[in-house]
Amino acid sequence: MGRVETLNQVLRNLQSGTPDIEASALISDDGLMIASALPQHVEEVRVAGMSSTLLSLGTRAAVELARGDLNQVLIRGDEGYAVMVRAAEGTMLLVLTTKDAKLGLIFLDMSRAVADIKKVL
Repeated sequence: MGRVETLNQVLRNLQSGTPDIEASALISDDGLMIASALPQHVEEVRVAGMSSTLLSLGTRAAVELARGDLNQVLIRGDEGYAVMVRAAEGTMLLVLTTKDAKLGLIFLDMSRAVADIKKVL
């Protein structure tokens, strides 16, 4: 199994083990989709581009506000959360969750997925 297939499997395992996670993606800092487990109606290019923009804004805000290196971005909307965490060097793991998701469990499962991603990359 190649690296992309292995990464896609990590994302599928993340979603199957956590029912509140509706979608996930591994995105490079410059906005390229590396692996994904997104619904068919979601455009990978748009998700990757928006994630890159969020990463850029979050990084700038962290620096300007003297908060150190950016580790995560959290967006809460009426229909759920978008959570990004630093994965391997130069990558971010994005998950989209339901509105009732328990964030502690989401972060725990994401950290386990990040450990698996680092083994591949």
